[in-house]
Amino acid sequence: MRTAFIGTGVMGAPMIKNLLKAGHAVTVYNRSPAKAKTLEKFGAKAVESIDNAIAEADAIITIVGYPKDVEECYNAIIPKAKKGAILIDMTTSSPSLAKTIAERAAAAGLEALDAPVSGGDIGAKEGTLTIMVGGDKATYEKALPLFSAMGKTINYIGGAGSGQHCKMANQIAIAGNIAGTMEALTYAIRNCLDLDAVLRAISKGSAASFQLDYGSRKITAGDYAPGFFIKHFIKDMRIAQAEAMREGLLLPVLQQVLQEFEFLAARGYGDLGTQALFKYYNEN
Repeated sequence: MRTAFIGTGVMGAPMIKNLLKAGHAVTVYNRSPAKAKTLEKFGAKAVESIDNAIAEADAIITIVGYPKDVEECYNAIIPKAKKGAILIDMTTSSPSLAKTIAERAAAAGLEALDAPVSGGDIGAKEGTLTIMVGGDKATYEKALPLFSAMGKTINYIGGAGSGQHCKMANQIAIAGNIAGTMEALTYAIRNCLDLDAVLRAISKGSAASFQLDYGSRKITAGDYAPGFFIKHFIKDMRIAQAEAMREGLLLPVLQQVLQEFEFLAARGYGDLGTQALFKYYNEN
C-alpha cells in the first residue's frame, strides 16, 4: 500500500521507520523539510509539499501537534487525495473534528479513520503502540497492515470520533496516574527514604503501572527530555475537559492535574516531558 506520512516528529519518525521495515513504500512530508530528509536513509521518499506527498497515495497518515494543525492538513488533503484513499489521523485530537473530517472525506469519495496512539516514544520506536481506531469497520480492516507495522495492541472502538473519545479516556486515566506517581516519589524523598528501595517495594504491588516504572526511571536519572511533551499533554487534557463539559461531566482530578501542568508551562517547562511534573511538587 503506497503510503503518505505527514509529521516526522518524536512519534512520527519512528512510526515511519517501522512502516518501512514492514515493506511499505512511504513518502514523507514535514513543515521542516530537513526532518523529513533524515528519513531517506531508511528508505522513505521525502517531498516538500503535501500535494506531492499524497499524489499517488493509497493511504495518508497524519500525526501532527494540535487540532488546528490537523484541520489545516485535511483542508489541504481532502480536495487533492485520489478517490478511495484512506485518511488516517493518528494525532490525539478533538473527537468532533474527527467526525467532521470523516463526513468531508466521505463526501469527497475518501475513507477516514481516527486512530490516536498510546505508548509514547518508546512504543513508537519498538512498534508496540496501542492504537485506538474510530471509523468504518471495513476501512479499519483495510488499514490493519499499516497499524500492525506500528503497534501491538490495535483496537477497533466504533464509528467516527470513537478512537479520539477512547484516547481521551486514556489521557484522563494517565493524568491521575502521573500526578499520583510524582506525589509518591516526592513523599518518599521528603521522608529521606532510599528511592531505589521504595521503587523495588511498590513497583511490584498494586501501585505498579507504566507511569510508575517510566516516570521513576526518568526522575532518578535526572532526565526530563520529552517522550511526551508537557505542552501536548496540556492540549490533550483541555480537549478531554471540553468534551466532558459538553456531556455535563465534572472531572476534578483532571482539572487539578491540568492546572499543575499549565503552571509548569507558564514557567517555561512546556517542552519537557510529562515526568517534569516532579518539578511542580519539588519547587513549590
